Amino acid sequence: MSSKPKNVQDPASSKTMPFHKYKPFQPIHLPDRTWPDKVLDAAPRWCSVDLRDGNQALIEPMTPNEKQIMYDLLLDLGFKEIEVGFPAASQTDFDFVRKIIDEGLIPEDVTIQVLCQAREDLITRTVEAVTGANRVIFHLYNSTSTLQRRVVFGKSQAEITELATSATQLVKTFTKPLVDAGTDLVLEYSPESYTATEMDFAVEICTAVMSVWGATREKPVILNLPATVEMASPNIYADQLEYFIRQLPQRDLAVISLHTHNDRGTGVAASELGLMAGADRIEGTLFGNGERTGNCDIITMAMNLFSQGVDPELYLSDMARIVQVSEACTKIPVHVRQPYAGDLVFTAFSGSHQDAIRKGMAYVESGSDGAWEVPYLPIDPADVGGSYRETVRVNSQSGKGGIAFILENYFGVQLPRDLLLELSPIVQKVSEADGGELQPDTIWQTFISELVEVPGPYALIDYEVRSIPDEREYCKARVRVSDNEIDVEGEGNGPIDAFVTALASTLNETIHVVDYQEYAMNEGSEAQAISIIAVSGGNTEKCFGVGISQNTTTAAFKSIIASLNRLWR
Repeated sequence: MSSKPKNVQDPASSKTMPFHKYKPFQPIHLPDRTWPDKVLDAAPRWCSVDLRDGNQALIEPMTPNEKQIMYDLLLDLGFKEIEVGFPAASQTDFDFVRKIIDEGLIPEDVTIQVLCQAREDLITRTVEAVTGANRVIFHLYNSTSTLQRRVVFGKSQAEITELATSATQLVKTFTKPLVDAGTDLVLEYSPESYTATEMDFAVEICTAVMSVWGATREKPVILNLPATVEMASPNIYADQLEYFIRQLPQRDLAVISLHTHNDRGTGVAASELGLMAGADRIEGTLFGNGERTGNCDIITMAMNLFSQGVDPELYLSDMARIVQVSEACTKIPVHVRQPYAGDLVFTAFSGSHQDAIRKGMAYVESGSDGAWEVPYLPIDPADVGGSYRETVRVNSQSGKGGIAFILENYFGVQLPRDLLLELSPIVQKVSEADGGELQPDTIWQTFISELVEVPGPYALIDYEVRSIPDEREYCKARVRVSDNEIDVEGEGNGPIDAFVTALASTLNETIHVVDYQEYAMNEGSEAQAISIIAVSGGNTEKCFGVGISQNTTTAAFKSIIASLNRLWR
């Protein structure tokens, strides 16, 4: 009976977070939204911002050499648009932009992008940085949100629009010599903190920028609509985008680009729903690096498309190398559970999952319709440079399916279900004693000591088998029984039957072979025979033993001896 006094509240139950401080985000009214019915069936235009947004977010920004290594990786992955820096804000960025231009390190089909605030001195410096480049996206931005207009700038909507359009005119004027000299130059404009901006004002300021720039169907402006801070669920972002696109005059004069952040943990989802709402282009970083909680993870988003049978238009087949370069350049480890790239994302420890994966792989390999259909594995690990072997690893939570998978895929051993049921608890005890994951070699040694090299009173020393009349076989063998060596002989319908008869008659034991399997392990000069035999003696249940040898008869005889030792034990 409780001794707690009446009307005394448990202190734990009275604890609350200060949720009253926060105002809920107000969604826009869009009851006739159409984006939920859309399906993503093509890749967007990708733009990597690893060298700018991702670099600015690092405790230790990349060195020039690290920037070059990351840049080379982005080219290898197939990015055609790369934001290479904020040259007016950093001498290192300025020098890097000049380096790749002056040394001819930009492929003809790749466009570099540079970021610049709406300030004349910064625009001048940025133009200097990109002079001589063949293809440039000049990314101009200024903040438009209600909060920043009120708290940071103290400016009205009209004053913020004037700031944006004046800066656009400066970019147009200062870049004219570049364009006249042959540079293919595109304007990108970002109303920073778009999601916290009144939608009608966002449309108004973007329309004004497009007008000043002189956007055409042949040369559209990129309107980048960033979730600079993720403030609401992804469906609200999609509503904002569909509303914006509906209201934007001359939609065909603009490329709608997205730059999501991950403050609520849904940066990828917001970008995906944004594409469904009508966007054309995605900015993001490898593995989502970026300020605060990071940007849209382009690797995850591209692989999500890939897993749905859509060409991601990025080449991500060597995921281990992508991880290695990213970690080396950013000094940020990729989490073991990072989608598609983490060390453990294709790994199952659960016994039931392991069994399902094993059966699913067998189904695919048996010649289905060619589609990848394996439980718990949304993609084939081999498509990103992984191995089937890595999908199943064994610890104390694993079962017979995991053990079977390891033995089959690492060592070529396929055990019958009854034997797996025997071996599984033995391996589990080893894992529990070890306290962690069991490596394949440990599982193999457990298999050998428990089923192959079984200690006991019996051992095979030598044997001789020959054919005799009536299609029968004669076997004479020398066997160690405890400390004695004895000769046994017998006849049978084959070598196994003859050997069992010899043992039973000499040892005065009742021995029956009740299960028998034999197949080849490995191929060529490495080939060995494996024999799996179960025997019963008298009223005992059957007991398995395994023999391995390059000679099939030797393998069978060894498996019988192993069975007898296990039966005796």
